[in-house]
Amino acid sequence: MHSKGNHRPGLQDSALKKDVIVIGGGAAGLLAAIEAGNRGRSVLVLEHSNEIGRKIAISGGGRCNFTNPYTAPDNFLSANPDFCKSALARYTPHDFIALVEKHRISYHEKKMGQLFCDGSSREVIDMLRRECERAGVDIRVGCVVSEVGKGLSFTVEASLGRFESDSLIIATGGLSIPKIGATDFGYRTARRFDLKTTGLKPGLVPLTFGEKEKSFFSELSGVSVDAAVSFGDQQFRENVLMTHRGMSGPAILQISSYWNGKDPIRLDLLPGVDALEIFMSHRESEMELLTLLSRYLPRRFAQGWCARAAPSRPMNRFNVKELERIARTLRRWPVSPTGTEGYPKAEVTVGGIDTGELSSKTMEARRVKGLYFIGEVVDVTGHLGGFNFQWAWASGFAAGQFA
Repeated sequence: MHSKGNHRPGLQDSALKKDVIVIGGGAAGLLAAIEAGNRGRSVLVLEHSNEIGRKIAISGGGRCNFTNPYTAPDNFLSANPDFCKSALARYTPHDFIALVEKHRISYHEKKMGQLFCDGSSREVIDMLRRECERAGVDIRVGCVVSEVGKGLSFTVEASLGRFESDSLIIATGGLSIPKIGATDFGYRTARRFDLKTTGLKPGLVPLTFGEKEKSFFSELSGVSVDAAVSFGDQQFRENVLMTHRGMSGPAILQISSYWNGKDPIRLDLLPGVDALEIFMSHRESEMELLTLLSRYLPRRFAQGWCARAAPSRPMNRFNVKELERIARTLRRWPVSPTGTEGYPKAEVTVGGIDTGELSSKTMEARRVKGLYFIGEVVDVTGHLGGFNFQWAWASGFAAGQFA
């Protein structure tokens, strides 16, 4: 399997040689290792944590939202929206579901195609470990890589020794959730080989507000409303949760990946409801606006919203123009975040290795033969709901077919 012609001059003979080295023992790295191993390649996975799959372990509240059968390219953000199409087409959610079923892992759909283990996310990790064993993959945990180089072959300096390979796959993830070991290693490696990266920011993350608005949200902390949240031409309808620092919940996490960091986002607080029609049908009523809105919104929220946007009084004391204005505000209520809760609370990193540097078919760097980048470290970021895992599986599969 190993060609002596690839031995780097000056490298100690004690260096372990493999066909493929994967740096990162997460979802993408393990799938890539399995696929390369199944092709008969000798594969080494180096993971800096003391266990593989740490992000898998905590995902989905410990039940791992491992894929979504409705995955489509428009579920992803990237400077090149077409880049993800090839990999997603060649390894589909149904391919991963088949693997899950082969290992007799029971699962269920929560909503909108989100598939979770019935038991624990550990089942997915154990499945990947067993598949690695079957494919002859060598996994080393607690192995911190300090340097990567390339002569005739790739060389890796690490805390557990020196390693050499023909192919090197970088699957080190992004900056999100540093408490489980996230680092910028992947981006540094790209720069080491003069590959471009895009701007980075936290994604799928709660939004925060300045002092004036924070008091409003803090008073409503714990209240959840069904809303359609929009920014630019993106809109997501799901729950919005008020927090002590601002807003969270699925709809907010989704829009956070698109928010530009300065302009307001807008909330339709009564999606699918014609507020003006409701107002006009109660125009002669002595019912308070707050009482009427409380039929459609949590009372605590309606109370806070009225105090802020439309002081309540009997419906028969509003004129038509006032009711039109209130209805418009309910449909497009602007709120102006001042920031996010950052990488510690972000589920993903938006941005990454510039897709122009990579082959969409193989995930190989166009200008560095044998170097591959997969998963979250690449500038492809999925929506909430299992899409980021599907990108990990698909991009890992793509690299594993060629590395």
